[in-house]
Amino acid sequence: MKKGERLSKNDVITINIEDITNLGFGVGKHEGAVIFVKDTVVGDTAEVKIIKAASSYYVGKLLSLKKASSIRCADRCDNTRCSSCAYRRIRYDEELKIKENIIRSAFLKEGLSDVEVLPTVPSPAITGYRNKAQYPIARTHDGEYVIGFYAPKSHNVCEAAACPMTPPIFTRILEALRSFFKSHGISVYNESDGSGLLRHVYLRRGEVSGEVLLTIVINGRKIPNSDELIENMTRSFPEICGILLNVNENDTNIILGNEYISLFGRDYIFDTLAGVRLKITAPSFYQINHGTATLIYEEARRLAALEKSDTLLDIYCGAGSIGLSMANDAGELIGIEIVDSAVECARYNAELCGINNAKFYTGDAKNTEAMLDRAELSLGRKIRPDVIILDPPRAGCDEALLSYVASLSPRRVVYISCNPSTLARDVKKMRELGYDTNVVKGYDMFPGTGHVESVVCLTRRLDN
Repeated sequence: MKKGERLSKNDVITINIEDITNLGFGVGKHEGAVIFVKDTVVGDTAEVKIIKAASSYYVGKLLSLKKASSIRCADRCDNTRCSSCAYRRIRYDEELKIKENIIRSAFLKEGLSDVEVLPTVPSPAITGYRNKAQYPIARTHDGEYVIGFYAPKSHNVCEAAACPMTPPIFTRILEALRSFFKSHGISVYNESDGSGLLRHVYLRRGEVSGEVLLTIVINGRKIPNSDELIENMTRSFPEICGILLNVNENDTNIILGNEYISLFGRDYIFDTLAGVRLKITAPSFYQINHGTATLIYEEARRLAALEKSDTLLDIYCGAGSIGLSMANDAGELIGIEIVDSAVECARYNAELCGINNAKFYTGDAKNTEAMLDRAELSLGRKIRPDVIILDPPRAGCDEALLSYVASLSPRRVVYISCNPSTLARDVKKMRELGYDTNVVKGYDMFPGTGHVESVVCLTRRLDN
């Protein structure tokens, strides 16, 4: 191939893999254009067949390894169809370095080169760590039930009931459900015409309590032979403390509907995190990796450096776990959360733990100002938080929220993020608003995947 000549589909080329994406595609180059190659890692020399030639990049298929990278390890999973774990072929110590670099790259992109990125803190467990999983259900042409995860960029379900990232009891429950579905020939939801019943299985487990909440998401309001289902599941799995149906009859790719129907037991589990006993409902946010979450909460508490007279504002508080873990350090805790059942749990959890200085309010974080106004009316006094906790979803914080947070003039803002890109963007905005940080630390909440959690402490400038 002549120098400067573009590649075409089906061309074969040997390249060096220089980087890797958070989706697990190795990155090489040809004449300055990027080539993405699945199943390769940094340091590989790979023979690649071009399967897509776009104007600014290529996608290649690995044909053979001319030289294997020193950071490779044996595949952590024998499921060749599932691509959920981007770093399954990379040594764990090297995975942590990649995640550190993901955070660093995000901050450099925002012009924050002076922020030190500390080494990523490893997860205490790299298998069996997920305490929550949502499994789509499909059915093959010969009637077999497929329970697993969606293949990348599709709604094709690949079998993954035996996922090494989930606790073994999840696999056993899924196999029992598969047997029940098969014995009764229960229909599966069809996205094209809206027919069929079964959509997802949603499992949640308490790491400390061992309790399991089983939720079956259906396109309807009842499931055939539900009495038999309850008998079979509770007899085989005494850990199951509740069985729910979630009603989702909408033409949507959103997994959960708004209505839950209880078939058996409780509609929540108990667990303990960072010394706080928690009631957790199906829709409530709860950190997926208990071990890493414990480390993050310990760091957040250290960074908050609360004093007994302080007011702590916990925005995106979920079931109250992080705020309640610090409540005894402060004079008052105010929590805001959009999911009403999670707020109910937060109030219950405060009472359960004997914490009487906490108040929780239902509302969108974007409307924090209105929520605080409401809190001030109910309390009959002004609320001026000394420390604020932010733990937003992947999209990060709304710009108006950040402006309002800065206007409250807290000493510190502790920001926990599951997306380095939006964290760096928001840190940049907070700098413009008078808040600085010198360091960011990553925590591996999701071993094997391209995701990483980060924690920063934003401190108000003295001249602000």
